[in-house]
Amino acid sequence: MKKLPAELADLLQMAYSAEKAAAFAYQGHAAAVNDLSDKKAIKQIEDDEWYHRKEVLELMNLYGVEISAWYEIKYHVIGKVISASCYVIGWFMPMYFAGRLESGNVNEYFRMIDLFHSAGIVQHDTLLTELGIKEKEHEVFFLAKIRTHKWLPLFEKVFSWGANKSLNTVKSTEVEAVDL
Repeated sequence: MKKLPAELADLLQMAYSAEKAAAFAYQGHAAAVNDLSDKKAIKQIEDDEWYHRKEVLELMNLYGVEISAWYEIKYHVIGKVISASCYVIGWFMPMYFAGRLESGNVNEYFRMIDLFHSAGIVQHDTLLTELGIKEKEHEVFFLAKIRTHKWLPLFEKVFSWGANKSLNTVKSTEVEAVDL
């Protein structure tokens, strides 16, 4: 078994735990929206996050990377707090911040590819690319839901993500239209 660079091991640990936080957040998010098609789509995104977590764990196990108790606790709490907040902050902010979060998650998977390559490992490229593209699909979904909202220009200016700014370089046109 090849030892992974510390940065890659840490990124895998963080991604594993953060996927749980995202799944928890989407449970509250789906429950708090009224539109049935949005509920179904957000539930599918939650399911995708659980799948990502499973795949990341398989990579961790392959290289002997332990689950981080700190990340597990931290992201468990974050996910539950976000889930609960979805019931009280309306629909725009959960949609906005979910899209922004997913935008950043795209980078994590492509960064993993780079870090695996630096260790001379290329066999995970397809999986990690698929996970990164799936995160981009999630970003595109959430952006579509808020694209015309009156608060988007302000949030985009303050939080550097929105209709004209992404946290990754994957273009929406590179992602197939998604019917979640």
